[in-house]
Amino acid sequence: MLSSGAKAAKPSFVSYVSPEEIQIKEPIEKEVNPRLLPGELLLCEASTVYKYIHEDGSNRGTCGKLVCTNFKIAFLDDDSASDDNEPQLKNKIIGENDITLQCVDQIYGVYDEKKKLLTGQLRKYPEKLIIYCKDLRVFNFCLRFTKEEEVKRIVSGIIHHSQTPKLLKRLFLFSYASAAPNNTDERNQTVMFDTLEDWRNELERTKGNVQYKVVTANEGYRISEKLPLYFVVPICVSEETILKYEGRGIPIWCWSCHNGAALLKMSAFPKEQDDSTAQMQKAFLDGIYKTISKPPYELLKTDDLSSSLPSLQDIQTAYTRYKQLFLIDNSADFWATDVKWFSLLESTNWLEIIRRVLKKAIEVVECLERQHTNVLLIEESATDLCCVISSLVQVMMDSYSRTKSGFQSLIQKEWVIGGHAFLDRCNHLHQSDKEEAPVFLLLLDCVWQLVQQYPAAFEFTETYLTVLSDSLYVPIFSTFFFNSQHQKDTNTTGESLETQSGPFRFLTVWDWSVQFDPKAQAFLNNPLYAEKPKPDKSQRKTARFKHQRQLSCPLTQTKSSPKRGFFREETDHLIKNILGKRIGKFINSSDEPPNSFREFYDSWHSKPVDYHGLLLPRIDGPEIRVWAQRYLRWIPEVQLHGGGTIATAARILDLMEEVERLQVKMDEEHSQAVSRNIHAVPMLRNCARLSSLFPFALIHRQSVKPALPTSTWKDLEDEDDLVKRDDEFVDLSSDMLKCIY
Repeated sequence: MLSSGAKAAKPSFVSYVSPEEIQIKEPIEKEVNPRLLPGELLLCEASTVYKYIHEDGSNRGTCGKLVCTNFKIAFLDDDSASDDNEPQLKNKIIGENDITLQCVDQIYGVYDEKKKLLTGQLRKYPEKLIIYCKDLRVFNFCLRFTKEEEVKRIVSGIIHHSQTPKLLKRLFLFSYASAAPNNTDERNQTVMFDTLEDWRNELERTKGNVQYKVVTANEGYRISEKLPLYFVVPICVSEETILKYEGRGIPIWCWSCHNGAALLKMSAFPKEQDDSTAQMQKAFLDGIYKTISKPPYELLKTDDLSSSLPSLQDIQTAYTRYKQLFLIDNSADFWATDVKWFSLLESTNWLEIIRRVLKKAIEVVECLERQHTNVLLIEESATDLCCVISSLVQVMMDSYSRTKSGFQSLIQKEWVIGGHAFLDRCNHLHQSDKEEAPVFLLLLDCVWQLVQQYPAAFEFTETYLTVLSDSLYVPIFSTFFFNSQHQKDTNTTGESLETQSGPFRFLTVWDWSVQFDPKAQAFLNNPLYAEKPKPDKSQRKTARFKHQRQLSCPLTQTKSSPKRGFFREETDHLIKNILGKRIGKFINSSDEPPNSFREFYDSWHSKPVDYHGLLLPRIDGPEIRVWAQRYLRWIPEVQLHGGGTIATAARILDLMEEVERLQVKMDEEHSQAVSRNIHAVPMLRNCARLSSLFPFALIHRQSVKPALPTSTWKDLEDEDDLVKRDDEFVDLSSDMLKCIY
């Protein structure tokens, strides 16, 4: 009997005993209890649940207990994992068989071998339960041997607590904050951007304090609940001007380039307006133009991202199709998708969206770096695609954003304090599917493209990005569970539901010691990071005026403008754009020749890479790849035993360790510091046990590949459908894996 996938040939021997009855163990009388966090409550449980392991299509697995709490769904088996199978990046909060309620994507029940999506009240309870997770894990549970009352309780409890709409304060975030002591690591170097001083320091670091200022007009959220308490605007914009339209139509500063050009963002006025309101808003924008139309501001180019990039709905649709390629129930389904894997990958459009976003970021970089022109990003609320593009531009242009603390500070500035609606975009409360969109995951995927192309330029690893994506669904940190700073502050100052003892004290995700011990945290740091050399004192003055990044840019002379000002003379065009009429893509329709982007792109890639200067991704054709570690880590079939990038890293680390040991012998004074570095990544020693998806998976039992090519046995399964076949058999062990890795 096959649970799903291809139909097998008729067996010559018929067994009347199911595979579960053959292989299932008698339940052990020993009581297995879940490990509960502070504030975590056990809601329901079911014994004698069989968890499938679909590595080769057979119904193998283990027997145990399935429980549901107000934090997670957990499977507890009687057999403890051996040292060989112990996960290398062990999480102190989430176990290998734990699923946080926010991580549950969809739940299916199996009735007479047919899958059905489970929502709301059930009239009939399933024989099997399949849980698809947002981190792309798939759990299969058999409930045939579980008592009927326990099946009703566990299935109803899981569906209710993970799929039905809930109130914000019913998230486990608040229960944990009420019960757990706040032991946040004070040594965390991440800048939170929740104080006036943080913004002033950032202006000083980027030399933007000459043209821009931090405003306090929104203290107490007097202007708008969507804006942060403190933000930066052009120095000659008054607080009265900001107050007039609650911050809309005001250029807000993101970052300043070394040459004085700045990256700004603006929330647009609503699309539908009557004529009188539109005229008032036009006059308002014209007044801003007249106020700022004087030095020291540079030229300005604008880009309405809502018309020049895919919509949030397009992004959500593409990602929904994309993730289906990796939510694999068993080996038979995996090899079945192999028939048209490349065409299915292309049809999702996810990689094309990544390419378009990276291309847009490079266009903005060209304006800032080569044309010395300010760039104003416009979006309805300036909290979605504005966050993606502004973050990518800073990662490409500012080497500080490629350090671990710098990247975390960047996310705080542009996303958390910048007002990205994490609660709605991640659909943590299950209140509206229409608001859901993987915007933050899109950023991480774009950054991963840069990390895998230029690993030495980043202080953090792809494992760091993977763990960060997983942290989106761990509701003990406040970082990714609010829509705005106002929403967080309002709920932080409120009293806790259980104790009524005082304000909540939320943890931040940037304290990695909450999730990982120091041994595991080593995988988040890049040992091959090319640290920035200290400047020579004799050349420091020269480096101050001529930044190293300029050496990688074309020396083409740009056409000077007859009039310097924050806005160009085409004020009416800009005003119409901000008013929401979407008349064009200003960056693409500039005075620059059509091949300006290609000239800039090709010229940079023709010169040596400065890891601490400007960094441009390669975006042509197959350069945009699948983020294998995140999307393929739970599929044993795609693991390369002893191979992949981790094998190369292991060899290099061995060599580094040998060099460091020689250094210890030469200079004993540094032995203590060097020994700490030697043990930074201690688990890479036994290369024979590694796989390409390390540290999330060691070598798993490899499933058996079908003897016939998948296209052949698919034909045998449905001979009448031969004409519809598009793709031939693709060997995943060679061509596809080369593409992915």
